[in-house]
Amino acid sequence: MLTDKWTQQIEKTTQAFTDTFGKLSKESLNYKPSPQVWSIAQNIHHLIVINETYFPVLDGLKKNEHKIPWMGRINFMVNFFGKVILSSVNPDRRKKMKTFTIWEPANSDFEITILKDFEHHQLKLKAYIEASQHWIEKGAVIASPANKNIVYKLDKAFDIIVTHELRHLEQAKELLPLLK
Repeated sequence: MLTDKWTQQIEKTTQAFTDTFGKLSKESLNYKPSPQVWSIAQNIHHLIVINETYFPVLDGLKKNEHKIPWMGRINFMVNFFGKVILSSVNPDRRKKMKTFTIWEPANSDFEITILKDFEHHQLKLKAYIEASQHWIEKGAVIASPANKNIVYKLDKAFDIIVTHELRHLEQAKELLPLLK
């Protein structure tokens, strides 16, 4: 199946989060060395928040209610934005990036269930991706949920999502040596 590369990566990433952070206490999951640094739980919550903003877009495709943004009719722009966004979420984290406001994690303490919430979310994300096979084959173009002028193909969106999850796995791992 065309979607296997994404769903298999989601399974691996979910397992990596569980293996790496599954035995941590609530306090450790919520630990922030400074106000500017996200906790492990905030990284996880951010992934849930950002991925879920794609669900209405995918629902629109499924219901044939999706409107291609005008920018999405310019092939160069579609390819350009896809490449730029994908490279910006690279897990190597050489460049620190500020996220769009709609994707910022909550500033509160998260319950220990945040990992279970993430696992449940990942199952839902996989189902959405699997249900998108037809639209991937058609080369569907979507707009970023954060900005309708940023457009890319649906398959590139899934590349961005799975790569972005790896970026935040690495970001969260950086906190492990700081835990007491």
